[in-house]
Amino acid sequence: MTPIRTLLALGVTAAVLGMAGCKKEPSPSGAASTAPAGETADQFIARVNAEYLAMYPELTAAQWLSSTYINDDSQLLAAKANERYLTQLNSWIEQARKFEGKEMSPETARAIHLLKLATAMPAPKDPAKLAELTKIATKMEGMYGSGTYCTGEGEAKQCRQLGELEDVLRNSRDYTAQLDAWQGWHTIAQPMRKDYTRFVELVNEGAKEMGFADAGEMWRSGYDMTPTEIAAETDRLWGQVKPLYEQLHCYAGTRLDAKYGADKGHVAGGMLPAHLMGNMWQQDWGNLWDVLAPYPNAGSLDITSALQAQYRTAYDAELAKRPGERSPTDLAEIEHAAQTAVARSMTERAQDFYTSLGMPKLPESYWSKTQFIKPRDRDVVCHASAWDMNMAGDVRTKMCIKPNEEDFTTIYHELGHVYYYTAYNKLPPLFQQGAHDGFHEAIGDTIVLSMTPKYLQSIDLVGEQQQSNEALVNAQMRMALAKVSFLPFGLMIDRWRWGVFDGSIKPGNYNKAWWELKAKYQGVAPATARGEDFFDPGAKYHVPGNTPYTRYFLAHVLQFQFYKSLCDAAGYKGPLHECSFYGNPEAGKRFQAMLAKGASQPWQKTLKELTGGEKMDASAVLEYFAPLQDWLKQQNEGRTCGWQASATSAAPAKAPTPAPAAPANQG
Repeated sequence: MTPIRTLLALGVTAAVLGMAGCKKEPSPSGAASTAPAGETADQFIARVNAEYLAMYPELTAAQWLSSTYINDDSQLLAAKANERYLTQLNSWIEQARKFEGKEMSPETARAIHLLKLATAMPAPKDPAKLAELTKIATKMEGMYGSGTYCTGEGEAKQCRQLGELEDVLRNSRDYTAQLDAWQGWHTIAQPMRKDYTRFVELVNEGAKEMGFADAGEMWRSGYDMTPTEIAAETDRLWGQVKPLYEQLHCYAGTRLDAKYGADKGHVAGGMLPAHLMGNMWQQDWGNLWDVLAPYPNAGSLDITSALQAQYRTAYDAELAKRPGERSPTDLAEIEHAAQTAVARSMTERAQDFYTSLGMPKLPESYWSKTQFIKPRDRDVVCHASAWDMNMAGDVRTKMCIKPNEEDFTTIYHELGHVYYYTAYNKLPPLFQQGAHDGFHEAIGDTIVLSMTPKYLQSIDLVGEQQQSNEALVNAQMRMALAKVSFLPFGLMIDRWRWGVFDGSIKPGNYNKAWWELKAKYQGVAPATARGEDFFDPGAKYHVPGNTPYTRYFLAHVLQFQFYKSLCDAAGYKGPLHECSFYGNPEAGKRFQAMLAKGASQPWQKTLKELTGGEKMDASAVLEYFAPLQDWLKQQNEGRTCGWQASATSAAPAKAPTPAPAAPANQG
């Protein structure tokens, strides 16, 4: 499964919009609105909501085009739309200053606070710098979306984009081929460094003009607690789950040694090689199931094979529609039609889970406007995302779906965003966002936790499951390779950016600091030197896309809290990891009630209404994975687990001390 995978509204939209919005035409001049004389705070917020609602569709349309038709023209339109929005946002924030210290309703006070945090990309007031910022932001996202790695010359030249390079990491077990694919993708980020350095200067200037120390402090101010408190909260939550991650890391290292040899299965300091983890950013290890499966013969959980079989059936059906001799163009069209059919079928299956809870079907416009697969004729941003185009029912997802488990679970995740949008669409625009951004990311993943082996069997994606300890460990491992492996990655990206924003990480050390943090939190390292001629942070969408990332870490804690509460609501009494609330209307009712609150009240209150507690807590994570953690401890007994983060940052690999052989029962 993918880890993370998306945002409120992707791309620069996510950077610009912390919320979803609604509808209107901007003034012909594009100038920011001004405040009427004698306007009260309540009247001000009512006007802002109306103006925001009015300008939103034009902004999202420009962003959608920029992400689904990457060219100079669409990037220009997106940059100009962002420029108009940020100019207006700066004007609203300036107008709000006159109400500081004045009496107003609690709802208005909350709305003004959220208004100041309505963008992850605070823009300078200087119009020239604001225009420069939006141009850089759009350019970087375009560079990511069109990123291509080419090898060879002339007729032998081969060019691959992210999806094809990811396929190598997913499917190949050739050490050299994986290294080439991993290094190749990271070359696309090297030209971004100069633009990103300037981007940081500009957003910091904008944040300071709004009263924040830097953009990182502004990001940490959106959690109904102080910036210092939320940073400490993430440290506390990480402390709860770190021992579980360390056990999984130790087990994975043993299996990689068995597969590749101790000289390649680890790099310096006992860390895992970045290019061997089955994922470009080492944030999800699910693609290593063939290497890491505890008991290969204890019931198959091979969702990918079932989905690929569906694709072959669809392809054969399309072939049958075009008998006789077929040209290369015909075959390409047949392949495209089969890919689309399976992608739509996968999405319909995800929709079925939500409707089984009593939620409505997706509107017809969703099916006609969504990007299901990568188009044949143009560059697009394939990073999965969910979009609310107008706060009036025009919801979409944007993916380049392939028939594999990773994309299948990603669809369930993305529809969580979509159902959140539709649930809170009745609220004023400034409240149309998650209770905090981690809530938005947790909704769909709560559903993913309910995709138990029994559920997967019920939808014919896996065969009959054995009722044995081996089958249980397999099921737990399948989920841990997505959920537990992600946790440290969910922390380190923003730890890097907070340092970049506050100046403790200088531009000359961008790459060094990136790998130091990956070593510290994930225990992964590059197998070859990665000096400052590289800009490896830019090879992860959320950096050039300027999407805050702490939300994903928090979501990976919250989803287990939500899941446990919904299992309780469904009347479930057994072990937590066996619960599926599929088809339970009471769980759906409780879930929908939470979604409908949006950001209209502090998240602590919203959390309490669902779970009974006001604090984020990882104890449900540990309860869920308790059987696996016990098993991992047994498997790792006698091994030296852990890693030395100081052993490498961007240094070449060194052979570690050989690890003991893998137990025979692990296959």
